[in-house]
Amino acid sequence: MDSSSSSAQSVEFSSPLLAQALETGDPVAVALALRNDRVIVPMLTDGDGSEPQVRVFRRGEADKYMLLLFSSVDTYVAMLPEENDHQVVAYYSDDLRGFLETNRGVLESVWFDVAGPHTMQASPDDILDALKLS
Repeated sequence: MDSSSSSAQSVEFSSPLLAQALETGDPVAVALALRNDRVIVPMLTDGDGSEPQVRVFRRGEADKYMLLLFSSVDTYVAMLPEENDHQVVAYYSDDLRGFLETNRGVLESVWFDVAGPHTMQASPDDILDALKLS
């Protein structure tokens, strides 16, 4: 698991495989990209020096959260252009599977590249199923 802020937008903080899969709109291609490449995960720090945590989002007063995943730091920045420190981590399949297994009870959905241009949504269970296929 590698981490970065928006100032370090190297190739290791993008997934051309995921971007291509999202562009085609093919869920099978997205699943293969998640299993064989990385995905960019927003992180949040509280400024007191504690460990960064995965940043999740809530729609209004909803009970559960949405996990937003990105094919690159640039697509994350496009979602929150007014922020100036876009901290991210590159998750590989085992990292993503572990996070989803731990947090599936509080997540209602997983969104990919929510700011576009090629957005896709899935349930946490669908993503876990795709990651567990061998």
